[in-house]
Amino acid sequence: MTAADPAADLAAVKDYLIRLQERIVTRLEVVDGKAFVVDTWQRPEGGGGISRVIEEGDVFERGGVNFSHVTGKTLPPSATASRPELAGRAWDAVGVSLVLHPRNPYAPTVHMNVRFFIAHAPEGAGLPVWWFGGGMDLTPYYGFEDDAIHFHRTCRDALEPFGADAWPHYKRWCDEYFYLKHRREPRGIGGIFFDDLNTPDFETCFKLQQSIGNNFLNAYLPILERRKDRAYGEHERDWQAYRRGRYVEFNLVWDRGTLFGLQSGGRTESILMSLPPIVKWRYDWKPATGSAEAKLMSDFLTGRNWL
Repeated sequence: MTAADPAADLAAVKDYLIRLQERIVTRLEVVDGKAFVVDTWQRPEGGGGISRVIEEGDVFERGGVNFSHVTGKTLPPSATASRPELAGRAWDAVGVSLVLHPRNPYAPTVHMNVRFFIAHAPEGAGLPVWWFGGGMDLTPYYGFEDDAIHFHRTCRDALEPFGADAWPHYKRWCDEYFYLKHRREPRGIGGIFFDDLNTPDFETCFKLQQSIGNNFLNAYLPILERRKDRAYGEHERDWQAYRRGRYVEFNLVWDRGTLFGLQSGGRTESILMSLPPIVKWRYDWKPATGSAEAKLMSDFLTGRNWL
């Protein structure tokens, strides 16, 4: 699928994403009470971005909402693994990526990414190729059914205008993607995920991306508000740090976005902003039978259909 006017399409997506970043950060600053630091950066190979980061906030132990528009002369291997015919093409990539790690162990970590790629054709040889990707997913440390149902229902509602098959397909894709193969366990309770989206046309794909971005706050803030002030102790923090280790493992071993950023010479600080600040690993450790921690593993990290 090709873009009729790639320059205009890229400008429209970029404008939307910059406004999305601003809108999300404004709401999160109200929730936390502390401002995000704004870090504007340039990439030597082409392009740059705006990282908005909070650390040691009243609610968020670490969080970031990053916008980037980067360019390059040759697509990195992670972007051409499933489309080798694009190897060697110049490219543009624009996106918003966010990860929020609340301090309270009862409040889940959340991730969202919405992005747009253009692989430019060699001069005089065909047309550019474009595609959208992204989604959002939830990683709780303690399981609450009403939180899981709310998050998945909001994801379903965001995709409802795009056909009855969209939500089950992207829900399943999310379960399969955010899965630690070496552990044989999901990272969290999923959500929605898609990549390589370029049909039926640019307008429809762009509207789908906007629907996901526009529904992120609806999906996450009600859950955060319910959990952020719940009392907890060192036991819960210890479990949270242990489970955060799984988050780190996925991002560094399996995540295509992390790999693309590092392979393309992206800004390391912004790429690894997604990692939580306090993490623990233990050797072959299991939660106590019948505990709330064991229930997370048995009842929530299962790829379950919450609707």
